[in-house]
Amino acid sequence: MKAILIGIMPQERIRERVLAIARGKYVPKANEPKIWFTSMKSLAEVLSDDNRALLHVIVDTKPESIAALAEATGRKPSNLSRTLKTMSNYGIVELKRERTQVKPIAIATEFHIVAQ
Repeated sequence: MKAILIGIMPQERIRERVLAIARGKYVPKANEPKIWFTSMKSLAEVLSDDNRALLHVIVDTKPESIAALAEATGRKPSNLSRTLKTMSNYGIVELKRERTQVKPIAIATEFHIVAQ
């Protein structure tokens, strides 16, 4: 599993960057972050010690559902679901729907952070 490169930049600069990409005025380089946070605080909330430990549990146990992950971690499924959805929005976790269940898949457990 390879590390994910994460960038930290103010919201206004992220917006300017996205608009420049959309206009074709800027082409992101392959070695640039694909995931952006607006502050260290928001990054710390998503990649807290508990959430990084959760990623390792997902990798180690390969749960077939959020309920199975809840059982493995001792966390409530509703709380776990909310956390996983947030991590999914940032591209850190994939939530794969399989029939009536949602299978969490960790995309990475190692992160490189670039602050701009």
